[in-house]
Amino acid sequence: MTDPRRLVIVEDDQMFAHTLRRSFVRRGYDVALARSPEELNDLLAFESFEYAVVDLKLGTASGLTCVQTLHAHDPAMLIVVLTGFASIATAVESIKVGACHYLPKPANTDDIEAAFSKVAGDASAPITAQPTSIKTLEWERINEALAETGFNISETARRLGMHRRTLARKLEKRQLR
Repeated sequence: MTDPRRLVIVEDDQMFAHTLRRSFVRRGYDVALARSPEELNDLLAFESFEYAVVDLKLGTASGLTCVQTLHAHDPAMLIVVLTGFASIATAVESIKVGACHYLPKPANTDDIEAAFSKVAGDASAPITAQPTSIKTLEWERINEALAETGFNISETARRLGMHRRTLARKLEKRQLR
């Protein structure tokens, strides 16, 4: 019998983490859960993993620090970032710090396993001209500023030149996790 594949899920939403864990266990993975960068560091002191699924926003912490920690621990680890903060800026940063893929929520186990399987890029991917809407550009700039400030809403609002309540309302509309 082969050894189970080792997976760590770094997610602060307990319900989602347990659902994802159950689904991966059914597929033959040995799964550990961490809810924060600190819990991840505790796990890595005693265990190693082949795969990781990391939420981009972990309460007030950034999942990018977890991706960086996981990649430093084992550069061969396949790391997928899940996010409700999908933007070009956070996707680029995720890949730069060591993720192999970046998926917007909602993503299911099939999507994540497919991402683990597609480590190499596809040079034949079609390039299409799609004009970017003003709302998308605004959303990407908000996400970029959030990432720059470590997800500090007050500082992000100040940098964007908008009232904190306005920014909070915009974030509420997107149901960020």
